[in-house]
Amino acid sequence: MTQPTVLLVDDEPDIVRLLEITLSRMELNTKAAGSLAEAKAALEQTVPDLCLTDMRLPDGNGLTLIEYMQNNYPDVPVAMITAHGSVESAIEALKLGAFDFVTKPLALEKLRELVAHALKAHQLPGDEAESTLVGSAPSMETLRGQIRKVARSQAPVHINGESGTGKEVVARLIHRLGPRRDQPFIAVNCGAIPPELVESELFGHKKGSFTGASSDKSGLFLAASGGTLLLDEIADLPLPVQVKLLRVIQEKSVRPVGSEIEIPIDVRLLSATHKNLASEIQRGAFRDDLYYRINVIGLHIPALRERLDDIPQLVNHLLNKLAEEQDTDPKTLTSAAQAQLMTQSYPGNIRELENILARASALTESDFIDVDDLDSGLMFDGVTLKPEPSVDDSTPDNPPQVDLLREVDGDLEGYLANRERDILNEALTAHRWNRTSAAKALGISFRSLRYRLKKLGLED
Repeated sequence: MTQPTVLLVDDEPDIVRLLEITLSRMELNTKAAGSLAEAKAALEQTVPDLCLTDMRLPDGNGLTLIEYMQNNYPDVPVAMITAHGSVESAIEALKLGAFDFVTKPLALEKLRELVAHALKAHQLPGDEAESTLVGSAPSMETLRGQIRKVARSQAPVHINGESGTGKEVVARLIHRLGPRRDQPFIAVNCGAIPPELVESELFGHKKGSFTGASSDKSGLFLAASGGTLLLDEIADLPLPVQVKLLRVIQEKSVRPVGSEIEIPIDVRLLSATHKNLASEIQRGAFRDDLYYRINVIGLHIPALRERLDDIPQLVNHLLNKLAEEQDTDPKTLTSAAQAQLMTQSYPGNIRELENILARASALTESDFIDVDDLDSGLMFDGVTLKPEPSVDDSTPDNPPQVDLLREVDGDLEGYLANRERDILNEALTAHRWNRTSAAKALGISFRSLRYRLKKLGLED
């Protein structure tokens, strides 16, 4: 088997020699170039498996080389060597398509990790996005292309989209198409963690560092070592934790709560939110410097109402998925039912469509789902709020029926409590008893939800 070749572009002989020794111990061939012109000439002779380039070159800079390689050798990963603390240069390199960056003075262990990931990215197979992201709308084709491109780099990616559009699905696909595919993928909903425990959950803690810390805990960054960590709903992170997260990203190391030692990490960071981070920055709820670091590459997932023509494909995919989960034959949608689904606005997006189909599949007594089987309730983020039927056939001789008053039956408080209990139960069930998600779907705070559950006797 031929040994991979790494092109080293640097005009400092000591750095080149250090790189050559380090890479030779990894059983890699190296080829050195001392300038931009020499690098281009070397590329014309032999296409390498990886390129490591310094930022400053005698006749230009590494950013120019990255751009040149993206246009002429897009399949070759390029990593930037930059001065310590030169954040702007590193981010610009990533935006131009660099695989990753390493800072001077060179930390050899981090360099070896970078090279190993980069070479694995160069050997990755083709496309897996077609079967995961369902739909042929132009916006989805664009998204697939973006995912294929960012999956092969190590740049932080921020995924934005409304609730229910599939942000975690996109994050998992980026992981699966990238060089870390054989390592852990860990997703955490930042809004679901109590604020006082977020730092411990992410970065770990030492025994006795706070009340209840009965043993050491490694934290999610270390748990995802070698793999990918998705910080979902990152906009919900408390500001003090945002400061510490910024340092973790910059230094590529974590300091557990109660520890004085920083631990190096090797993690691909992805983030997601349904909120507008620019608006969150304006109101002082999110740090602009953190936004600058996590949003090196941004992906937007279109809402379902923006691609209604994809509904037939999505319905087929979701019905097959439901049938597989229930070990039954998939139901079939009638043309009338499909036409009905094509008219909805779907504020809850794909999650809402899946909820409608799951309910219809459970209620229908045949192999077909017709219009009558579709839930006609008002949907929001997967929660169904059914309006009362109103049929007004009153005449002067036939006064209107007061159905609601009859239902109250002299006990308004009891009636409202029962209705509230039903709605809360349905919201919790739809969100798999994740109280934070249920509270958001209902438009109330987490504290308000807990109060209501306790008041109605639904608290655990």
